[in-house]
Amino acid sequence: MKKAILIAAAFGTLLTTAALAAPVRIATEGAYAPFNYVDDTGKPAGFEIDLGTEICTRAGLECTFQTNEWDSIIPNLVAGNYDVIMASMSITDERKQTIDFSDAYFPPDPSKYVARAGTSLDFNALSGKAIGVQSATIQASFVEETFGASNTVKAFDTADKALADLGAGNIDIFFGDGTYVDEVVTSSSGALEATGPDVILGDGIGAGVRKGDADLKAKLDDTIKAMKADGSLEALILKWFPDRKTPIFAN
Repeated sequence: MKKAILIAAAFGTLLTTAALAAPVRIATEGAYAPFNYVDDTGKPAGFEIDLGTEICTRAGLECTFQTNEWDSIIPNLVAGNYDVIMASMSITDERKQTIDFSDAYFPPDPSKYVARAGTSLDFNALSGKAIGVQSATIQASFVEETFGASNTVKAFDTADKALADLGAGNIDIFFGDGTYVDEVVTSSSGALEATGPDVILGDGIGAGVRKGDADLKAKLDDTIKAMKADGSLEALILKWFPDRKTPIFAN
């Protein structure tokens, strides 16, 4: 009997060790450059993939990356289909009811409106306009609450699809993360321009983890804080976002 108990205990230890050694699966959207995108080889790339790789190296974690559509990215985390979300996801009180977040690895970013160049808009009395947003984002909630009564809010699966409709004249405005909007405006060769007031939403961008996954969250928090302290996180942000003002994080 004692021998059987010892064997069972050893087997349980092996299972626990194997679980701890299992690769950490990181999901990203793959459609929000330069935060995350799919490169020419079909693999996830961008700021968050570089950051995730560095975090895993420093924390001694074996990690893999995969893409997941934005609308189902939180439900699939909760369902256990992966372990971490790194997808330019803003930390909000609403999302905290469902998942936990790491320490912010990107500061609160003013959300911005973008329209076709030369478009005249009065944001104090906006009416009869078609406003594009990416579905299930903090920008979508804000636009619906602020302008939904007098305008048409159109939600898209990806920001790229919304911008395609903006260029085609099917919507009048797109509202998204300021850093993303700035990149879009710069690459539009003058066809698009930022417009209207900047709006601060959320508490910065963090990695999402399942509630109760305290050990993984602690490893992410400790590594992100260490990267802030040694300046490597700021350096990585400036690599991907060279127009950012420094310091990136307030002391």
